[in-house]
Amino acid sequence: MNQTTQHKAARVAIVGVGNVGATFAYALLLSGLAAEIVLIDENREKAEGEAMDLNHAIHFSHPTRIWAGDFQDCAGAIVTVIAAGANQKPGETRLDLVKKNAAIFQQIVPQIAHHNPDGILLIATNPVDVLTYASLRFSGLPPQRVIGSGTILDTSRFRYLLSQHFGVDPRSVHGFIIGEHGDSEVPVWSLANIAGMRLRDFCMAQGRTYEETAMEEIFRQTRDAAYHIITRKGATYYAVAAGMMRLVEAILRNQNTVLSASSLIENYYGISDVCLSLPTVINRNGVERILRLALSEQEIAAVRHSAEVLRATYAQIREEQP
Repeated sequence: MNQTTQHKAARVAIVGVGNVGATFAYALLLSGLAAEIVLIDENREKAEGEAMDLNHAIHFSHPTRIWAGDFQDCAGAIVTVIAAGANQKPGETRLDLVKKNAAIFQQIVPQIAHHNPDGILLIATNPVDVLTYASLRFSGLPPQRVIGSGTILDTSRFRYLLSQHFGVDPRSVHGFIIGEHGDSEVPVWSLANIAGMRLRDFCMAQGRTYEETAMEEIFRQTRDAAYHIITRKGATYYAVAAGMMRLVEAILRNQNTVLSASSLIENYYGISDVCLSLPTVINRNGVERILRLALSEQEIAAVRHSAEVLRATYAQIREEQP
């Protein structure tokens, strides 16, 4: 990989410019990673307004071509980020939301794949694992080029909360949340570490007690963080946009970065034919490979349960699809 290939000018398409899509577009502009950013939304005026606003920031950031486009503008994009979809309304069940967003994806994903059969799809819309699997089916693209944001945000929350508890920089904490991006997600306690030391060993080296109840509370806060944020401000978008930026950077710069992204799983501790999150090497090809963690028996059982939850949800919406 030479310097020219690593920093090649790139087009990124963003479908859906609500809170997440617009925030991601802003972060992408500031990063200077993309030479072209095309914004696509059912509400054309919204996309045009976002494009205008972003163009007015170019003077303070990086020369970038930004415009409101249509699905044919996905042609040539290295990555198409899909942040389109409905938000859950009061009184609406999670399954209602899944069915609604799956129907939306059934309309938009084939159009993206038709105009850009060689690009990578990056899914941000929730429930992200189910919609990643649906996008794989709707697009006909190879599995390595259909990726969901998965538990990249949960993993970030997990590391942040552990860092606060142990008094270290979040970047010095290593640990993963795997499985569903949702209630059945799994913390990999057996491998979590700081400076290469498992958490119990770190506590021993620091002369402090490892508090099991504190760890349980950290995971509970990790899993339920979105509920608390939505209660306070109505939606989450800054951190997930930053997580999507990290994925896009790994793709555009061919970095072989290990991230907890959602993709099609085959023969992983007996789990197959479902999209969920595991530590994954991401590069210009999309998913380069999925890393097989040495999980504890309890963690294996938990991630298998998570896979069954996702498989059951997808089965329910598939019954209504042609």
